[in-house]
Amino acid sequence: RWIKFEEKVEDGGERWSSPHVPALHLHSLFELKMCLQKGTVLLDLDAHSFKEIIDKVLSGQPEEWAPQPKLQERLAALLLSQPQHRVIRTPLRALADFGLSLCGGKAKTCAEPGAQLSETPLKEQMRNRFEKKLLPGTEVATVMVGEVDFLKKPFPAFVRLREVVALGSLTEVALPSRFLFILLGPQVKAKAYHEIGRAMATLLTDEVFQRVAQQAEHREGLIAGIDEFLDEVTVLPPGKWDLSTRIPPPSCLPSLNKRISMHLPEWKSHCNGNTAAAEDRPSSAHPYSSEELERTGRLFGGLLQDIRRKVPWYSSDFSDALHIQCLSAVLYIYLATITNAITFGGMLGDATDNMQGVLESFLGTAFAGSIFCLFSGQPLTILSSTGPVLVFERLLFSFSNDYRLDYLEFRLWIGLWAAFFGLVLVATEASHLVRYFTRFTEEGFCALISLIFIYDSLKKMLSLAEAFPINWQYQVDDVTLYSCTCNLSSPVPSLCLLAPVGTKTCGQPEAVLLVPWQSQEQAPARLSRAQCLGQGGHLLGTSCQYVPDVALLSFLLFGGTFLCCTMLKRFKSSRYFPTGLRKLVSDFSTILAILIFCAIDVALGLETPKLLVPSELKPTNPARGWIVFPFGANPWWVCLASMVPAILVTILIFMDQQITAVILNRREYKLQKGAGFHLDLLCVSLLMIITSAMGLPWYVSATVISLAHMESLRKESTTSAPGEQPEFLGIREQRLTGLVVFILTGVSVFMAPILKYIPMPVLYGVFLHMGVAALNSIQFTDRVQLLLMPAKHQPDHLYLRHVPLRRVHLFTCIQLLCLAVLWVIKSTVAAIIFPVMV
Repeated sequence: RWIKFEEKVEDGGERWSSPHVPALHLHSLFELKMCLQKGTVLLDLDAHSFKEIIDKVLSGQPEEWAPQPKLQERLAALLLSQPQHRVIRTPLRALADFGLSLCGGKAKTCAEPGAQLSETPLKEQMRNRFEKKLLPGTEVATVMVGEVDFLKKPFPAFVRLREVVALGSLTEVALPSRFLFILLGPQVKAKAYHEIGRAMATLLTDEVFQRVAQQAEHREGLIAGIDEFLDEVTVLPPGKWDLSTRIPPPSCLPSLNKRISMHLPEWKSHCNGNTAAAEDRPSSAHPYSSEELERTGRLFGGLLQDIRRKVPWYSSDFSDALHIQCLSAVLYIYLATITNAITFGGMLGDATDNMQGVLESFLGTAFAGSIFCLFSGQPLTILSSTGPVLVFERLLFSFSNDYRLDYLEFRLWIGLWAAFFGLVLVATEASHLVRYFTRFTEEGFCALISLIFIYDSLKKMLSLAEAFPINWQYQVDDVTLYSCTCNLSSPVPSLCLLAPVGTKTCGQPEAVLLVPWQSQEQAPARLSRAQCLGQGGHLLGTSCQYVPDVALLSFLLFGGTFLCCTMLKRFKSSRYFPTGLRKLVSDFSTILAILIFCAIDVALGLETPKLLVPSELKPTNPARGWIVFPFGANPWWVCLASMVPAILVTILIFMDQQITAVILNRREYKLQKGAGFHLDLLCVSLLMIITSAMGLPWYVSATVISLAHMESLRKESTTSAPGEQPEFLGIREQRLTGLVVFILTGVSVFMAPILKYIPMPVLYGVFLHMGVAALNSIQFTDRVQLLLMPAKHQPDHLYLRHVPLRRVHLFTCIQLLCLAVLWVIKSTVAAIIFPVMV
């Protein structure tokens, strides 16, 4: 059988072979051409049953090919007999048939030998699971070849029906048919007949010949189609290739549009003039570079166009989210978002003396993200605090302390001015400038953010190793020197490392051994750690804070989560288990990895660092409230002087937001609902007003998390033929996943008892996976790998065919140099200007 590629029934008739590219004998194509030239060709035949087709075929044979009248009945009886199909049985059906065979019974087959063709489909045809692999509207072409002992010359016929007809039990699946090819002949050239049939089947599965066969008015059109097929045929020399070797299907097939354009002149001379289907070339180009960033010349003109473009899709933005894949995306991005909120909230707390802390980060992320998902132009974007914003907050807090200014009030005016400047940029359609962002800029920014994610995840793990160090200096002979007792009188600092008594570690003073107070019920020395702390005591000694193997287990959880995420994500393309199960595992790969390693952590029982979520709704710093008042704490001129740093914040927000928007709206993602550059910038600007007034962090698009969000919502064809790679259909564009993620982030305060079981190394492993996945999604990574490969081992990338290798390497080296400069800038106080440098 053929769908896209050829499949053969293996010896024994129990299974289909793996799909492979058909290798044809060149001579069989010429013989097929001769059959069409001299045999029966019935185009647009009006028939409604297979018996009617056979009767018209037998009566329409040319005289030199027509069999004798007495043989026509034998031919009709032969052609109308029931074929034996190889139907794939379910494991339950196979087990039942095996049981019948053991009991002496006979398993039921599709048809008994010698049975007549049924005009209605058999039950086995209706239950054939193979039909699920076929696209809607698929038709069947039947090729019947063989040898008989009562014919002295070949009997060829080609039929094209005017309307598709269901031919009963003739076909393997109950689908309508349009084409039929018959070739019967004497027992002298059996191998030749088989090869001619393979050639005909290969032609009918070729997209270009299909169009020729559908539009041809006479046999010359079919013959011209074979000639065009021969023009593209590649011949393998017989001494250099083994025909028994099966060629596996390629991962990428040649463009059909390009093949069609080569044959359009010939089609117009051989077809019935209906070449609209051939000339209709679907365009994969995304219109954002022309339509969505086109200047209107009017105030807020671009914003109005964004709104008009997004309003018709608003209802579908929620209905399109009703899919199991969205559930996996919600869980994945939720864990990434809360981890990011905790990380940036902790750093903001350190930089601002807890004027903005973890709780403010949670609430700001939930509020800003929810509003953005409801009203933005690209709701797949995930908002988050970024590195440049953190650097600005640190400098602003230091400046406020140096000049005795109220930090939150000063920050409020900067936010108000930055929001005003953002509205000016929206009104003047400044977002059209992103059309000048090239691949160089996009890849540089994406690579930098991805490397920051990778670097920060590794840095966090190293900080865990410092907090829970491995005792490399452990000495067996010094085991008697280690001690830890319970002190119920007064707290004394205890040492944090396992070390002999009398040594000083971690910069803390030496332990002073106090005579423990003896309880009448139980001596403090005999109390357990939990009992001691429960009675208000304090642990005293050199080994009290030592927890063995925490650092080692943390790194195992970290690396295991990363590898498990990567392997499960690739499980979709493996050979194991059914396609549906593989896709489900791939969609939930991150959640499964987190659950697996959380279970491992619980089973081992070591006190690894856990996810800590605020459990009370009150400001991190008691000295501040939830509303920041614009006047009273600072001089009046601060509101005017705030314009200067606000300009820098505006540039920072604009560049960070729009570069990320360009990356998310690339043509490769095949987005159908369009982007909203102006609308996104408006939402970010208005959110700055609210977050500044409430003392919450400022938010902008997070590149890596947004890319991970889009990758988790990839749509692929579910009806790919055997051997065919699933086709990427686009992204599941909707608003609900992001909205649910940010709502869950807001209520995480009430989920602390559950989230505390998630180890931080597991979440750092997810961060590493996100960074590596984003880095692998850009062409820059492939070109860096080319620098380390000899030319003969380099993959066949399309750009290598048209651009000299030296220029490719030069372009890559310049990108690497700029990336290094950006990394240096990011690592200094000048990090605040790095989006401008990009």
